[in-house]
Amino acid sequence: MRRRADVGLGNVRISDSSRRYHRADALSLELAGGNPSWVAHSGRTLAERCGGGGALNVAAKPILIAGTLPVGAGRPQPLPAFSWLAAISDYWALTKPEVNFLIAIATLTGFYLAFPGQLVHFPWLRLVHTLLGTLLVASGTGALNQYIERCFDAQMRRTSHRPLAAGRLKPSAVLWFGIALSSLGSIYLAIAVNALASLLAIVTLVSYLFLYTPVKRKTPLCTLVGALPGAMPPLIGWAAASGRLSLEAWVIYALLFLWQFPHFMAIAWMYRDDYARAGYCVLPQGKARDSIVSLQTALPLLALFPISLLRAAGSQPRILCSIGVLLLNLGFLYYGTRFVLHRSGTAARRLLVASIIYLPSLFALMSLLGGS
Repeated sequence: MRRRADVGLGNVRISDSSRRYHRADALSLELAGGNPSWVAHSGRTLAERCGGGGALNVAAKPILIAGTLPVGAGRPQPLPAFSWLAAISDYWALTKPEVNFLIAIATLTGFYLAFPGQLVHFPWLRLVHTLLGTLLVASGTGALNQYIERCFDAQMRRTSHRPLAAGRLKPSAVLWFGIALSSLGSIYLAIAVNALASLLAIVTLVSYLFLYTPVKRKTPLCTLVGALPGAMPPLIGWAAASGRLSLEAWVIYALLFLWQFPHFMAIAWMYRDDYARAGYCVLPQGKARDSIVSLQTALPLLALFPISLLRAAGSQPRILCSIGVLLLNLGFLYYGTRFVLHRSGTAARRLLVASIIYLPSLFALMSLLGGS
């Protein structure tokens, strides 16, 4: 899911409506109002930013400023402070809210399907506790992941705008922010829900950060490794509702596990040059790449058919649910097949959109028509 073209900061060119270009050093001096001291302070290199919180450092070309102080220049102007709104927005981005949306849906589905009683007795408060604790842990995981990969994020166009990669936040602040959210979420789940849900959340965090994250730079099998913690949210929801994990819980786990392969293959193909630039091995190089992409897209899509229909039938067969699940699988398979045959950016984007529509729709059908 991830040929190499390293771009130094000194080579950045910015175009305007008159099709003129400015080098980054001249532009920085202009933005500083002719004050090189301000630029020298703000133009930190990528290596300095990455070195602020750990050992992951990459070399980056510093911005060199040539010029003289204007006549009558006074003391260097202080850096403009971030507004509260900008700071809140950056910390919000650290939590990866778009990922948390799918995590919340998967956790909710597991919780709902595991509840054995009637809807009139549904434990809404426990559900709120479960979602809040799970999202806290997921948010902390997202922040810690960006802390670990900050130097590599800065090398990818897709992620270079992230708050830490762009240098808008300090690594130490992001580290403690992630630790605080993860710890708070784990403790909250243990106290407000149950120990099993908390343990599953902790296992997800540890395996994602210390197993999947480093493996991404070593082998294309990282997709398989990452799918293991990625499919945990419905298990957390199931454990929160029932206090145990049944066979049905693992069926839902298998659905989310399989779904991740075509979903991430689409992302990896769209940003394959970006991943390669940062040294990620999400896709193999050479002739093996096309075969791996095809297999990791087509086989999981085919496997989704029997597993999703098995859960749709469940203990209370619902023909309408089965038809809906079948149609969803056919649509998902259609876009996956087009991607396998064409392997184009357009086909990858359409598969990505189809995957985002498929998962919530499948869980909605299972919850509304195929519940226990």
